[in-house]
Amino acid sequence: MLFRTRVIAALGAVLFALPALAGSTIAIQDAYARAASPVAKAGGAFMVILNTGDTDDRLIAVETDVAKRAELHTNIEGEGGVMQMRPVEEGFPVPAGGEHVLARGGDHIMLMGLTRPFKDGDTITLTLIFEEAGEVTVDVPVDLHR
Repeated sequence: MLFRTRVIAALGAVLFALPALAGSTIAIQDAYARAASPVAKAGGAFMVILNTGDTDDRLIAVETDVAKRAELHTNIEGEGGVMQMRPVEEGFPVPAGGEHVLARGGDHIMLMGLTRPFKDGDTITLTLIFEEAGEVTVDVPVDLHR
């Protein structure tokens, strides 16, 4: 029993250290994607981006094969109080030791010209591109009920 406990502890330590060993200071939590309907031409991806490093970073682009275009977007209040989506050319800052939340109604990843329907329970792959950390590939579950 003691041997098994030590093996489990050692494996846990290795898994915890993998991001550091790979040189990445970026971690992704609570990622999900959704589309409005099975025939939708656009969808969105949402997540919490954590920066465990000592240097500020910035998400500057996204690549994927599930859409013709992937852009960083935000919602802003327009004329008459109507919310409007706008591209964010400068990207999203992720402060050192902090996080940046991508959520419905706020900053998000906009996927336009979907190349396939988003089915509940599927997984899509996004490559997030950061100024400092470089490319971070994320498998994002499709959850049409969130």
